[in-house]
Amino acid sequence: MTGEHDPFDYPRRWEADVLLSDGGTVHLRPIVPDDADKLVALHGRLSERTRYLRYFGAYPRIPKRDLDRFSIVDHHDRVAFAAMLGDDIVAVGRYERLEGGDSAEVAFLVDDAHQGRGLGSILLEHLAAAASERGLRRFVAEVLAENAQMVRVFRDAGYQVSRAFEEGVLHLEFDIDPTEESLAVARGREQAAEARSVHNLLHPTSVAVIGASTDPTKIGYVALTNLLSADFAGTVYPVNPEHRSVRGVRAYPSVVDIPDPVDLAVVAVPAESVESVLDGALEKGVKTLLIVSGGFGEAGPHGLHAELRLVGEARAHGMRVVGPNALGVLNTDSGVRLNATLAPRLPGRGRTGFFCQSGALGIAILADAEARGLGLSTFVSAGNRADVSGNDLLQYWESDPNTDLVLLYLESFGNPRKFARLARRLARTKPIVAVKSGRHAVRPQLAATSAEVDESSVQALFEQAGVVRVDSLAQLFDTALVFAHQPLPSGARVGIVGNSSAIGLLAADTARAQGLQLGIDPVDVGPQAGPEEFAAAVGEALTSPDVDALVVVFVPPLAIPGTSYARALREAVVETGRQREKPIVSTFLAAEGVPAELAVTGEDGAPVRGSIPSYPSPERAVNALARSVRYAAWRERPQGNLVRPGDLHPQRAQAVVRELLTGRESDASLPLTDDDALRLLGCYGIEAVPFRNVSSADEAVAAAAELGYPVAVKAVDERLRGRPDLLGVRLDLMSEESVRASYRDIREVSGSEHMYVQRMAQKGLSCVIGLQDDPSFGTLVSFGLSGVVSTLLGDRAYRAIPVTDVDAATLVREPRTAPLLTGYRGDEPADLAALEDLVLRIAALAEDNPEVRSLALDPVLASPNGAVVANARIVLGPPPSRPDTGPRRLRPITSPTDDSAPN
Repeated sequence: MTGEHDPFDYPRRWEADVLLSDGGTVHLRPIVPDDADKLVALHGRLSERTRYLRYFGAYPRIPKRDLDRFSIVDHHDRVAFAAMLGDDIVAVGRYERLEGGDSAEVAFLVDDAHQGRGLGSILLEHLAAAASERGLRRFVAEVLAENAQMVRVFRDAGYQVSRAFEEGVLHLEFDIDPTEESLAVARGREQAAEARSVHNLLHPTSVAVIGASTDPTKIGYVALTNLLSADFAGTVYPVNPEHRSVRGVRAYPSVVDIPDPVDLAVVAVPAESVESVLDGALEKGVKTLLIVSGGFGEAGPHGLHAELRLVGEARAHGMRVVGPNALGVLNTDSGVRLNATLAPRLPGRGRTGFFCQSGALGIAILADAEARGLGLSTFVSAGNRADVSGNDLLQYWESDPNTDLVLLYLESFGNPRKFARLARRLARTKPIVAVKSGRHAVRPQLAATSAEVDESSVQALFEQAGVVRVDSLAQLFDTALVFAHQPLPSGARVGIVGNSSAIGLLAADTARAQGLQLGIDPVDVGPQAGPEEFAAAVGEALTSPDVDALVVVFVPPLAIPGTSYARALREAVVETGRQREKPIVSTFLAAEGVPAELAVTGEDGAPVRGSIPSYPSPERAVNALARSVRYAAWRERPQGNLVRPGDLHPQRAQAVVRELLTGRESDASLPLTDDDALRLLGCYGIEAVPFRNVSSADEAVAAAAELGYPVAVKAVDERLRGRPDLLGVRLDLMSEESVRASYRDIREVSGSEHMYVQRMAQKGLSCVIGLQDDPSFGTLVSFGLSGVVSTLLGDRAYRAIPVTDVDAATLVREPRTAPLLTGYRGDEPADLAALEDLVLRIAALAEDNPEVRSLALDPVLASPNGAVVANARIVLGPPPSRPDTGPRRLRPITSPTDDSAPN
């Protein structure tokens, strides 16, 4: 050790709770000298085989010299991470810099009992991130050739590994800069681990109800009753120290007294008793804790403190937490039949997964789903989301074969960047429909850097991620019924068949307003038409090559029962053979949901795919169908690739950011100087037109001579530079006299001696590329043309990070004034590829450096010859949400569970 670093003083950001491949958790932190005894204990638990593979020999005990070397490190040239499970170290990973260069030797040691859980891969990711931060670029490792498991850790990490073999030892070397392959490997492992942790929650073989009660007014009674009523396929263990049995089931004084393993513990005791319950659950080794009790974060600061302490303790012992204040979870799979909720009935079985933050709304949501004939596969109401969040469920549903549709009722997106990434990937195969409340509720820490994004842009941001956004629960269920029971349309051409011309016209008007096309003229069979005539018209419209989807409007005549029409309609659809190709929605008898007459039922009698949903009004039917059309079109569009331009230096940029923020208050923002802004932009290959800061006329003249004529003289004050009459800017100055005169004029206008002198750039259209925060989506990249009119009209387009090449291409073409860039009225088009490249570079900067709270390149001058940056402004500060970069980790539990909280 160098002796200049305190072995107890390590970067606290290096600590992390991490999720392992089996869904369990451990706490990762740098090692400190006090860990010596824990290292000795770990060594004592190792098998002879593990010691041999790690130390190339028997190594029966750790000598004092080695113990000091293992436990006393400088957290710079020698770094070691310990994986903690409770009070025990179960794995260690370490690196040591070689000869003061940019390479380090890396090694791992994993407790035999925890091998095969992915600890080596996790340690490698965190060590590589720490090493990059310390200026290292390469890892080397010496591994016995027979140590196949450790060789696999390096081989499967996605790095380009070179090998050399000598006398039974493999010498491995690889650069630790993230590659596309290494990032893909990490993301794949993240998905598998998070999906596994949710699988453990939704597929328990045993459930303990802690606080099971004999009093029907207590939630412990309700929770136990609902589990038993659903005929849970596993074993239920009531926990009640005062009764030998509860509801006829043998009870246990505490969870540790249960003789068999417990997968899921439902906690239904008062908040003040939960901590003591946790101790027993930790001792028992429960996998997941579901806390339906309230009185935590939602009750105020004291409750929040208790909540964070509870989750921290649970994670440290390998356990995940749902809640507190949760309604619960359910799984309708016939092999599980889990109703661990406070809702009285297990809904009908279906293929829809539902995540809801609000426990209060959960019971109403479940009742509404049942009333409308929407079957569910799984349902999670996570309450305060202290740990398990909607993003975890997205990871699970992606690989769940029993779920085809995802519904979300969200108050916030948690980690917005991660949500956008997961949603975009999942929506390529399964529709996601979301109600997002609180859209305009901006937290204080976002207020300074948030942009007011117009509603059409908000909709575009959802569509970018493939999420079908709706404004209410009614719209959520309307849309879900189409996705759950009907195929996706192949186009936007709609046919309308009905027995009322007035209602048919209403449907047609709504279709046009939603951007749908009328493939055929609306068909009105008249109120006197019989079932056969009605069905024939439906069949003819459905088989028309000009129809991609069908709206059926039926008002029952007085003389004939509606059931006859329903039967004829259903038979007509089957006879066409198009029921799997073209979606059908109806306004049938003004029924809401799936009426029995139009239902195709499964073995349990619940409506399944092929059922025709009905709506109280044609407007609602068409609106739901239109969302399906837009989603299908999104899915058919090119997905694009997450492209990173060449000549990027993220490590250098991160070093610049750390340097600038060192020693500042944690919540303070920092507007960068021109030089610092250019230094940061330069790390991403972005250069500005050369300029100089001057504070006198003589300096202005000298700067002009140095830069070369023609030049511009500009006020420092942005408001003056943006004035339409250019009071703060003088352009195309060709002589010393004109520079002096311009300096004098601007000084009189601005009242300041300080100005810019800048070499004149190529002529072009002025554009603005920016970064700003949004409460739902995290960091946004924006693009628009400069000018008062564009600013006044809010003519900006937005995309959420991360940005694909397709996103960048559509972004620069989306503003209403964008035709000016593409050859409006015969002008030569600007170089849009250069603008797209700039957008991708700014997106990469934002993704790598979440401390960049806002940025504006204004103006960017776009011409047929390229795009050049004339001015840049950057503000640094604490990121408002955990970024979606770096090694895998769960959300830190040291912050409140607000918009920035869930991972």
